[in-house]
Amino acid sequence: MSEKLTFRNATIEDLPEIVAIYNSTIASRMVTADTEPVTVEDRYHWFSEHESERRPLLVAELNGEICGWISLESFYGRPAYNHTAEVSIYMDSRFRGKGLGKKLLSYIIEKSPVYGIEILLGFIFAHNEPSIKLFEHFGFEQWAHLPSVAKLDRVDRDVIIFGKSLIK
Repeated sequence: MSEKLTFRNATIEDLPEIVAIYNSTIASRMVTADTEPVTVEDRYHWFSEHESERRPLLVAELNGEICGWISLESFYGRPAYNHTAEVSIYMDSRFRGKGLGKKLLSYIIEKSPVYGIEILLGFIFAHNEPSIKLFEHFGFEQWAHLPSVAKLDRVDRDVIIFGKSLIK
């Protein structure tokens, strides 16, 4: 039986699973700057900032089961940057390492022009090699290196901003 990957706009009913997937990445200290789990209540405002026409929050389903999510968020919050968005990808731990991250990133690159996006950015910890390799696979380039901007368990961590122009 072949596996079927689909994407849809997240609903408020998906938020507990979205939060659970997000929280599953905190302990690794590789993906997020949060150091303690967040609650569904903590994420209501974040959820409401996504709008399906411009800045979607999408869930990816594999054979009807949520395997991850991807979001586009406004960069810097001023009108001159409306064509630029930050992309975030989070995978359920049961589905990591199976190539699905590539499918999620490929999907959002393809769909970004529909949302008025010409520039995609990814903010990635410098020690997160899997995410760096994923973004580089799709032609993202290092546009900035922010040394020691985060402290995780008293360890200074750098953030690299990867960028990709979608204008052909």
